[in-house]
Amino acid sequence: QLQASGGGLVQAGGSLRLSCAASGSISSINVMGWYRQAPGKQRDLVATITWSGSTNYVEFVKGRFTISRDDAKNTLCLQMDSLKPEDTAVYYCNAFILTKGSYWGQGTLVTVSS
Repeated sequence: QLQASGGGLVQAGGSLRLSCAASGSISSINVMGWYRQAPGKQRDLVATITWSGSTNYVEFVKGRFTISRDDAKNTLCLQMDSLKPEDTAVYYCNAFILTKGSYWGQGTLVTVSS
């Protein structure tokens, strides 16, 4: 089970830190990631991190967002800086285990005002 938190209302240019707490160990999770879904749009990938710590970001968040994982705390984080109104969306965390499939958290709303 994944529990996302940290969303809220922030002004453009501000920062938020999202967290995703797993109910069990994340050390065996192959890939964890953050996705987002704006109103009326499809869910899009934001960033991923592998079990070895390799990260990948989509172009529109590069240099502004940082994904990290703390296996000791079973937590995935997304540090979001220089936020823009177009970053407004519900953010979801995801865990992919090769032998078991994909798991989703419940989402946390991020609203960036201009």
